[in-house]
Amino acid sequence: MKIYLTVILTFFVISGIFSQNTVHVIVIGAHPDDCDIRAGGTAIKYAKAGHNVLFVSLTNGDAGHHEKGGGALARIRRAEALEAGKRLGVEYIVLDNHDGELMPTLENRLELIRLIRKWNADLVIGPRPNDYHPDHRNTAILVQDAAYMVIVPNVASDVSSLEKNPVFLYVEDRFQKPYPFEPDIAVDISNEFEQKIYGIAAHKSQMFEWLPWTGGRLDQVPKTEEERLKWLADWRKPNISDKTRESLVKWYGAEKANKITAAEAFEICEYGRRPSDEEIRKLFPFFD
Repeated sequence: MKIYLTVILTFFVISGIFSQNTVHVIVIGAHPDDCDIRAGGTAIKYAKAGHNVLFVSLTNGDAGHHEKGGGALARIRRAEALEAGKRLGVEYIVLDNHDGELMPTLENRLELIRLIRKWNADLVIGPRPNDYHPDHRNTAILVQDAAYMVIVPNVASDVSSLEKNPVFLYVEDRFQKPYPFEPDIAVDISNEFEQKIYGIAAHKSQMFEWLPWTGGRLDQVPKTEEERLKWLADWRKPNISDKTRESLVKWYGAEKANKITAAEAFEICEYGRRPSDEEIRKLFPFFD
């Protein structure tokens, strides 16, 4: 797996895809589909504008099903992630840690530091540390622990350290303790929402089997692809909170913000670089 990652990332460097005018975004999730659900629309906007987006799942998802499991499920979920990446226009990497067993070890931290450096990341996006799932919490710890270390040359010294710390962002969640999510940045994904749903739908084992089963509504899943996409869109349509709407007004202006029907919001993590509003507009070049 490590050789495979090195080949992919080296290709981007040699081919000249990493240019000074390109924003390099890496989204970190615990499971295949986490990145898609929380940042898929924003990823599409970057990809369409010619920027580079990498999705990373820190586990292989081999426990996320009520009937399948182990290596067979891991292969299914990796294939689903690769298909989702094609639909969204992003690179997708699935690591081989077991689902439900992710720990914030030094080994995992160093691997994440190397990935962030090799991608030459400007933006690193991941979950907050307060969450119901231990894999989500430990993913957040790993991302936070990497936030400063990516610029320290003597840590993971086999990969050159970054010259400046990226901006680290949290994806939106609904947890209230110890404090609720703060939408410092909000992105209009109204035009990208349909494609985002199409990307998420690639995770068939999750969207139409496992998650409906855990929610007690597996019998409600439609049979045809067209009906499933509509059902999934109704389920995953984001609820724009009052605070997120205020953030949209800040970044887009009141007139446009009030017309936005779908959005993704992000909170600035204090462990990374603290960007000014001017820098945020450069990192999010699709703001008006």
